[in-house]
Amino acid sequence: MGAEVVKVERPGTGDLIRHWDTAVRGLSSGYVWLNRNKRSLTVDVKKEKGREILHRLLRQADVFFENYAPGVAERSGLGYEKLKSLNPRLIYCSLSGYGQDGPYRDVKAYDLLLQGEGGIIATTGYPDKPARTSIAIVDIAAGMYAALGIVLALYQREKSGQGQFIDISMFESIVSWLGYFPHHYWHQGEEPERMGMRHHYVTPYGPYLARDDHYVNLAVATAQDWEVFCRQVIERPDLLADPRFATVEARRQNRAILEETIEKIFLERDHNEWLERLKKARLPHGEVRGIAQVLAHPQALARMLIREVESPVGKVPVVGSPLRLSASPARYDRIPGLGEDTESILKALGYDKDAIDSLRRDKVL
Repeated sequence: MGAEVVKVERPGTGDLIRHWDTAVRGLSSGYVWLNRNKRSLTVDVKKEKGREILHRLLRQADVFFENYAPGVAERSGLGYEKLKSLNPRLIYCSLSGYGQDGPYRDVKAYDLLLQGEGGIIATTGYPDKPARTSIAIVDIAAGMYAALGIVLALYQREKSGQGQFIDISMFESIVSWLGYFPHHYWHQGEEPERMGMRHHYVTPYGPYLARDDHYVNLAVATAQDWEVFCRQVIERPDLLADPRFATVEARRQNRAILEETIEKIFLERDHNEWLERLKKARLPHGEVRGIAQVLAHPQALARMLIREVESPVGKVPVVGSPLRLSASPARYDRIPGLGEDTESILKALGYDKDAIDSLRRDKVL
């Protein structure tokens, strides 16, 4: 979105995710995924001269973002009150596992652990076995709330002239994504069952296996959809007269017999025929694609979703930004090598060559 983002990393090692794998021609897949267009500054913030560099940088910055364990930034001389005294307009965002206070404040947090603590694992998988989601859903949820909070704070600063502190927790982020589950518990005393590929409260809804071993994805979300599905798609109008399937709640209560019936019907035809029928009936539907198929998806190609960016190992493909702003086009520049921008950043802050050389000798950089 046009921001200049300076990623502050440890000298010599950098962000720990840089070393998780070597999938991208020697680079970490996670690092390539998350660090496009950032500048990399290596500074040892445990040293006074390292903190001085950050303080100088922060006097002219709009936003400071950190995801240390609560209390670490303050002990390192990078707490909110200290940085606020340097720059009252600074937006300071802290992202942690459980937030800056409460009994779980100091508990270590990873995406997997928060999927368990936040109810995701208990509601995902099949009745006989739970599962985690395949993507780091808690990390992403918290990151998106952090980005949204920063944008809101920047907008408020345009009115007030003052910065503020943003406290984002992974736990709260994922609990806020539980959607209708808490309401079914509060009002009906229900703990949601694990439903595999099916919707917890709406049926038919989900992938169904066709005769040729390909899945067909569909959603029957309204009374009109249910009638069209029975008459035009599966050609079973008799189901419309069955009181067990007359409403969304009735179909849910009689899910077992309804699902068994529909699964048998879908095994009678190949997936392309079902897709054609669903398309003709104008019902919501889709395919279940593997990663290779997604990356070659005709819509991804038409929208130029896959881009190439420069990196320390040459040009590499990346998934582009889903944000498409008419006056703020996304940038696709490069993925930084460790410390690649240190010297240029320091020069812009007023450090001369001798000072930079001295900082290197002292292992501040």
